[in-house]
Amino acid sequence: MADQDFRWGVLGCGVIANEMAQALQADGRHLAGVANRTLPKAEAFAERYGVETVYPSFEAMISDPAIDAVYITTPHNTHINYLRQALAAKKHVLCEKAITLNSEELDEALALAEENGVVLMDAMTIFHMPLYRELLRRLDTGEFGEVNVVTLNFGSYKDYDERNRFFNVNLAGGALLDIGVYALSLARLFVPGELVQLKSIMGQAPTGVDERSAIIAQSEEGQLVSATLTLRSKQPKRAMVSCDKCYIEVMEYPRADEAKIVWTETGEVELVQCGERPRALAYEMADLERAVEDPAYGNQLMAWTCDVMDTMTKLRREWRFFYPEEAEIRAALEAEEV
Repeated sequence: MADQDFRWGVLGCGVIANEMAQALQADGRHLAGVANRTLPKAEAFAERYGVETVYPSFEAMISDPAIDAVYITTPHNTHINYLRQALAAKKHVLCEKAITLNSEELDEALALAEENGVVLMDAMTIFHMPLYRELLRRLDTGEFGEVNVVTLNFGSYKDYDERNRFFNVNLAGGALLDIGVYALSLARLFVPGELVQLKSIMGQAPTGVDERSAIIAQSEEGQLVSATLTLRSKQPKRAMVSCDKCYIEVMEYPRADEAKIVWTETGEVELVQCGERPRALAYEMADLERAVEDPAYGNQLMAWTCDVMDTMTKLRREWRFFYPEEAEIRAALEAEEV
């Protein structure tokens, strides 16, 4: 699966960075470099995982020709600045979700990747897990019939704290970019084309971020999608894909490795198991390495990302919810409405 000569660096030392280092270790590999806002934390991380080089800054890491690709694991609102630097330095980039704040930022990043001849990929686990590849393969054969409805739930209980990134508007907080992106990404896999009709209700936290929402949408071909999101109530991470001949139920769908298929005609229940949940980040990195050799493969994955980002951008603009970094966009849209 993995290219032993491909040298990875990581920006950040949080939960995702730790999982990335562990994923490489499981494949008999090690991170080539790490950079973090605080050097002591990067040094401790490097000692824990046998990272070859600790860089004093992100700029130092991306200027090193020994690094082939970087994984950006910092908060959403920092992504575009790091993407600009990494892509301009001709590094391949795997960027944690949500890959950018909005469609304008994503378009800019994709243009930079094309200009510099490198791969930009979304670290959205759903696009990389083998289970979904297998389900899509069977869907494409016609085995399930047509998809008609996709229903999604994702709820987490977070203690309200205005300083916490989940509720802090200055850290791009809110349910949509943090958990809703998973729901909409799964919907995009099973529903052909962009969601063209969107209806939604959003409830705000005291800080102004989207704390909860209900979303109903329809695709160009008429499939319905519904999603319920909340940061203040525990819900099962449950996806239901309803087709002509069966329904497919996936629990814990962000990193799922099994699904239940219930066949309409007989009521028979089939369990599908594919991939391994703990290898989620290994699949992401393997897909970026594959895309370096096969750009068309990477382009397909990023087409899904673009559609999801377009949907999230439309939703937030209907909600009139903008982050501080979007002040110019907000002013331009409000000027058009006058």
